[in-house]
Amino acid sequence: MTIRVLVADDQAMVRTGFGMILGAQPDMEVVGEAADGVEAVELARRLKPDVALFDIRMPRMDGLEALRILAGPGVIDPVKVVVVTTFDLDEYVHAALHNGACGFLLKDSGPTLLVEAVRAAMSGDALISPSITVRLLQHLNKPASKPDTRGLSSRELDVVKLVARGRTNAEIATELFISVGTVKTHLGSVQTKLSARNRVEIAAWAWESGLVA
Repeated sequence: MTIRVLVADDQAMVRTGFGMILGAQPDMEVVGEAADGVEAVELARRLKPDVALFDIRMPRMDGLEALRILAGPGVIDPVKVVVVTTFDLDEYVHAALHNGACGFLLKDSGPTLLVEAVRAAMSGDALISPSITVRLLQHLNKPASKPDTRGLSSRELDVVKLVARGRTNAEIATELFISVGTVKTHLGSVQTKLSARNRVEIAAWAWESGLVA
């Protein structure tokens, strides 16, 4: 199965570079390129890509607004969007977390992480650049004497804490001595209890609620 990818960035060199990296993968194909947010939304609706890579600062409409339109709260069939940006400002990440982003990467993260982020988004997982996620998610932390656990079991809370620290399903399974399938089962239960659409929203909830310090 070929993963169809849309790339949205106002810099032609970045779009070309991403296209070369993804096009070199046997299971990926860049089906469209957008130079601004308006074009990104139009192409996403017309081409229906499996995954979209969005820059944040783009003309006419920024990537965060395009993300909100395509994957934000209330969107029935959200697009899987990975934010790839030069700017790791806290307010940008906070907005993206709450508007359905399936991953976060800095542009200098390298081709390997870019490819992994696309595959993770496609599989319903999420890859967040280690260089930004924990630091940025920590800024979402709010002091809480007793976090509201929303009825999560102790094992589910263990999984949530590791998700909040950027661990993959395989890493969580190894650390908790359980199978990857069990991790996925716990995550499915957590998503239902938190009304979260993906692990990024789970991570945001963990930091904001004070569950992770």
